[in-house]
Amino acid sequence: MAKVLSGIRPTGNLHLGNYLGAVKNFVEMQNTDDCLFFIADYHSLTTHQHPEELKKNVKNILVEYLACGLDPEKSIIYIQSDLPQLCEFYLLFNMIAYLGELERTASFKDKARKHSENVNAGLLTYPVLMAADILIHKADKVPVGKDQEQHLEMTRKFARRFNNQYGVEYFTEPVAYNFGKELIKIPGLDGSGKMGKSEGNCIYLIDNEKTIHSKVMKAVTDSGPVVPNSEMPEPIKNIFTILDIVSTQDTVSFFREKYNSCEIRYGDLKKQLAEDVIKVISPINQRIVELEKDDEYLGKIVKNGAEKAAETADKTIREIREIIGIRKFW
Repeated sequence: MAKVLSGIRPTGNLHLGNYLGAVKNFVEMQNTDDCLFFIADYHSLTTHQHPEELKKNVKNILVEYLACGLDPEKSIIYIQSDLPQLCEFYLLFNMIAYLGELERTASFKDKARKHSENVNAGLLTYPVLMAADILIHKADKVPVGKDQEQHLEMTRKFARRFNNQYGVEYFTEPVAYNFGKELIKIPGLDGSGKMGKSEGNCIYLIDNEKTIHSKVMKAVTDSGPVVPNSEMPEPIKNIFTILDIVSTQDTVSFFREKYNSCEIRYGDLKKQLAEDVIKVISPINQRIVELEKDDEYLGKIVKNGAEKAAETADKTIREIREIIGIRKFW
């Protein structure tokens, strides 16, 4: 059984794309792998969130993960900052990470260019903290998006460098976890690109039925096809992509036939899509509302998760201190 670790930064609420693209796979993964899921609040500090906003976002992500089906009986669920051993590991691995390689990472160069007023050391050493998250648990596999592939490769490099520098075979090199299939990519409602927070084209898991209906009805369309069986423009293709995922095959076939025969009524299409999106999100939304009120239950989950995560972290720290030569004399 592989040990799989995944983290998410608490920068906002989960949306339909997050759920269908990754989180739904995490829920299934719990039954086949040894899983750890953490909320990466240390990582989010590079953008200087307001303290109350950070606290709120951490709770939101925890609640939404649980509402989607992550099970604390099957997986370890914890908050990054509840694992103090991580800070020592991060410090030790900063000693084998070199300035030049950190400055060359694509994400650092991009963010330093866009936010030149906030080029902090945490941003520079972000890949080291990510490596610490992974290696402290000696995880075998890590689900990563395209923008994190370079960071995972650096984690592999740091693991290799540690082994070579100290003449040990302590760390294995983690690999990307792809769920054994291509991830579903949910397009946005604005006619282009994928669904994302920064694009403002999301349907969030916290959205109520009225909000979902309103968002879907405002989705970008065109004046309709005038030639039978014509190629769909991007905005219409996006709507059908979401329909393919959330609706029955009969429903999809019906509207495809209407499009191909130039009889499509976009209002009817969007009403149906809204209904089917609501069917997917509504049970999750109801669970979110219930969990938000139960701070005692949430506290128990993250406390137990931190204690379980600490068992691995303590062992790793003790062992790498011994390998490095940091030993107590009492």
